[in-house]
Order: sequence, then C-alpha cells, then structure tokens
Amino acid sequence: MNRKPNLAIVGATGMVGTTFLKVLEERNFPYEKVYLLAAPDEDGAILTFDGRDYRVEGISDQSFDGKDIDIALFSAGGGPSAHFAPIAAARGILVVDNSSQWRMDPDVPLVVPEVNPQAAFTAFGKKMIIANPNCSTIQAMVALKPLQDTYGLKRIVYSTYQAVSGSGVRGTHELSEGLKGNDLCVAYPHPIANNCLPHIDVFEENGYTKEEMKMINETHKILDDDSIAVTATTVRLPVFYSHSESINVEMKTPFDVEDVRRLFADAPGIILKDDPASDVYPLARDAAGTDEVYVGRIRRDFSVENGLNIWCVADNIRKGAATNTVQIAQLVLDRVTA
Repeated sequence: MNRKPNLAIVGATGMVGTTFLKVLEERNFPYEKVYLLAAPDEDGAILTFDGRDYRVEGISDQSFDGKDIDIALFSAGGGPSAHFAPIAAARGILVVDNSSQWRMDPDVPLVVPEVNPQAAFTAFGKKMIIANPNCSTIQAMVALKPLQDTYGLKRIVYSTYQAVSGSGVRGTHELSEGLKGNDLCVAYPHPIANNCLPHIDVFEENGYTKEEMKMINETHKILDDDSIAVTATTVRLPVFYSHSESINVEMKTPFDVEDVRRLFADAPGIILKDDPASDVYPLARDAAGTDEVYVGRIRRDFSVENGLNIWCVADNIRKGAATNTVQIAQLVLDRVTA
C-alpha cells in the first residue's frame, strides 16, 4: 500500500464504536479518510474525531461503494455484521468484526494480537473477515498464553465477574437507575443494583449460558488446542467498567510460583499486580480506561497436581473490544506496509 488506509467505522455511534475513535486517535493510527456508518436512524448524527466533525451515514448496501475503503472496523451487532460484512469484504475491504457472528466460522480467524497474531493473515484469500473474540475471552487469553507456551494447559476453570457495560448503554443505564432506587428489568431479568446475576446471555440446553459456551469454544480456537478441558460460570456484577475473572488452571508440567510471576511480568500486554501483603491486586476501577490486562493473586492450587489460581482484570470496552480490534487492524497494516 503506497498511501495511508481509508477507514470505515461501522456502528460508530455505539459504546464500542465511539471507543474505536478514541483508541484510533490515542494511538495515532494512520489514515487518509474516515467514514462513519451506523444504523439508518443515526443518519446525520455528528461525531468528532481527531479534531474534526464527521457526519454519520446510515448504513446501506451501497455504503461501501466508491469510497476506496481499505479497512472496516465493525461493532454493529451480529445481525448487521452478518449482512454488511460480506458486502464490504466482497469489495476487497478487510473487515475486523467485534460481534459474535463470525467467531466460530472455520474460515474466519479469531485473533488476540498478543496470543495468535499470525492467524490474522489467514483472512486474506478467504472471507476477508477477522473476528474479535468475546470480551471476557480476550483478557483470559492474554493471561493464559504464557502459561500454555511454558507449561502446557490441561484444564481451565473460568469464573467471571462482568461489568454492566458489557450489555452496552442499556446495562449502564439500568445500573445507574438502580443505584438511585429505580429498579429496571430491561437489560437483565432481575435488578442489577446491589445484586449478582449468574446469567449472561441466554441459557442453552446443556445448562450453560451462551456467554459461558463462547468462552469455552473461543479458548479452544484461539489457543488451537481442543484437548484442553474448559468450563465456565459467568456472572454479571453491579460494576460499570472492567471484567474480573478468577481463572483456575491445571497445567501439564510442574511449575514454580515465582517463575510464573516472572512470566507474567515479562509478557506483552500484562501488568503484574501481585503483592497481597500490601493489599495490591488487580481492581476493576484501576483497569477502567486502560488497555492492559492486569494479573495478580497468583498462588498454587494444592487440590490438584500442577494447579494454579490467578485473578485477571481488564477494561471490557477497551481491551475487551475496541482496543483489541484496533490492534488487529494495526497488525495487518504493519504487515502490508512493511
């Protein structure tokens, strides 16, 4: 590519879409032109990006015509992605999609740049779509990759404590109103304020929720190892931003806890916060607004051979969605301009 890329942001007015713009600006992502697309009822809305005001275009089948777009970042939901991503891809546009629509498609790579960057390039010559994993999966993958590479992974038990922003504006509104004493049950089947809901997404026939199965299936795909035994329980908490996760790991080979700490300290994308004697461990409010994955409470699980417990926290809208998507786009751009 002999010029800076032209970008399209699909779902630009949503919580993740506006964060796309913030992250692109913060990271000085190179671009020639930017096109902002959203639902038809958002046509004409004005968003500011990089010091300029842009008019939002209501998306249609013709939105990708005549614009010479190179990369499209999608966060418009599964339905719009199913319809519009192939239209964009058919015009030679690389789509990086934040919905769940394409994640388990065998012809679509599911990418966390710190974990499986090479997978991104398999999109070329196939569907021209790269999938961004589920927010709770992304941070777990960043934390687990150093363990997989060094010790091998035999079994993973996820227990997640997820922020309401994972449900978008409806979730944050519902918690805000609940904290004022106005209990709403629109985003969730029960009031979220002062509550914990062991129910994220719909229940499936096997008793797991769809969110739990996402974590299980995406772990296998990203780590490229279906032999790892994985189970999950996902819980919605009355926290606005940042997902927290207790991850219990059974590894294939013995380990020393201090060696594990050093692994995390040196791993890309991880900030180690592990000094329980001084009350230092990852906190949701500290992770909010940042792009790193925080790891702490590192300790041996004495109940199984080669068992380890860790606590993992990350901002679900940034690293769990917008930042990871922008990182994927940067990864590809660096390759094609090298």
